[in-house]
Amino acid sequence: MFRKVLIANRGEIAVRVMRTLREMDIASVAVFSDADRRSLHVRRADEAVHIGPSPARESYLAIDRILDAARKTGADAIHPGYGFLSENAGFAAACESAGIQFIGPSSAAIRKMGSKTEARKVAVGAGATVVPGTAEGMIDAAEAFRFAGAVGYPVMLKAVAGGGGKGMRRVDRDADFAASFETASSEALAAFGNAEVYVEKLIERPRHIEIQILGDRHGNLIHLGERECSIQRRHQKVIEECPSPVMSIEPSLRERMGQAAVSAAKAAGYFNAGTVEFLVDAGRNFYFLEMNTRLQVEHPVTEMVTGLDLVRLQIEIAAGARLPIGQEQVEWRGSAIECRVYAEDPENGFFPSPGRIAQYAEPSGPGVRIDSGVYAGWTVPLDYDPMLAKLACWAGTRRHAAARLGRALSECAVVGIKSNIAFLAELMKDEEFLAGELDTAFLERYFERRQSINDPHEAIVSEVLKLARKPLALETRASESRWKTMGRAESLR
Repeated sequence: MFRKVLIANRGEIAVRVMRTLREMDIASVAVFSDADRRSLHVRRADEAVHIGPSPARESYLAIDRILDAARKTGADAIHPGYGFLSENAGFAAACESAGIQFIGPSSAAIRKMGSKTEARKVAVGAGATVVPGTAEGMIDAAEAFRFAGAVGYPVMLKAVAGGGGKGMRRVDRDADFAASFETASSEALAAFGNAEVYVEKLIERPRHIEIQILGDRHGNLIHLGERECSIQRRHQKVIEECPSPVMSIEPSLRERMGQAAVSAAKAAGYFNAGTVEFLVDAGRNFYFLEMNTRLQVEHPVTEMVTGLDLVRLQIEIAAGARLPIGQEQVEWRGSAIECRVYAEDPENGFFPSPGRIAQYAEPSGPGVRIDSGVYAGWTVPLDYDPMLAKLACWAGTRRHAAARLGRALSECAVVGIKSNIAFLAELMKDEEFLAGELDTAFLERYFERRQSINDPHEAIVSEVLKLARKPLALETRASESRWKTMGRAESLR
């Protein structure tokens, strides 16, 4: 087993990995940029190394600086978290060359499956049905434009090298293509160090369902079931849950999707944790979308329902251990729902709201889990994704889990900056959500429903609805919000 592990990431995922390392009696090393000198992950680590200025390309995306930090501290393994370099085959290969264990798949598997275009080829070879799209990533906007015209609008532009909503744009007509391609390519370069974008036919109003897979270096590979990730805004997941409500309608779907995910992963020679993502249409036909060759933001809901620590399993597999369970031993108990708490302003189209957190309070109680990377007095920087925490709740039934999450949100407080806490609490009471009637257009319908009941703050809802399909960089005027800070947050003011 490893003696010391460096976490090549920041924020709540770095803190979450450190918790498991401490349970395993493994020392942890944090890395940090100028903006993160006082971050929680730096405070929680056994050691911390400064790796550069605030821009990610000069710090968290700087492979040489991260490897140098590992050498200086004597780390014998690196956990990449998610985002940044987690799906960078060059980084995994550099770790392999340096004799430092990369806690994830091999660089060869990342090249095959971390690239969306290469993953499509592997999936087709394994028998999966895929959404029509380009065979290769593109830099040439004119070539991409021709493909979009041939396949027919609407289409999606997607960064080849990453996910998380970065470098993604929906395009509905010729006139918008060039600007959307340029924006998607620029975002992809800034977030992942790779400007390539591919074009994919858009399936209207599908469910977005992903399958968690796990494999060891000895050829054993299983799936841990699905996560429903259909509630999204600007292609960024907002609510995730396990199991998916659709599995109660068609129970065989889990096993069919699970086997498709395992087949694709085996075809790539995959080991460690990964996620195979699918779109499911109204007829419950599923299409391979992509593979994330890393841990996912939403992994806690799978952990809560299966009782497995995915990070611990990642570390053990990287150290050469066999999977401790087989497919027949995986069980799913109850229901877990997770929401992402962001520093963002519902008054202003959910625009990021950086700044100093004056007061901060986390909920607790049975079945409540919060993974956070913040504290009172810390300043949320402009430089990175504005997610503050992930709040997940488990209960015996889905409705109970939603009620528990709503209660937990009422106890959650972030004072001094704007947050989406009250908006998330409202979602937990929405009847369409509670009925499990989900697809990727859910939030658009939600805002339309709020508008149709003659809400006194109709103007705000209308603005948010218009912004739902526009780039994050578009800012609107601020108006009085209908999502008032609630519960404990109000009392702390």
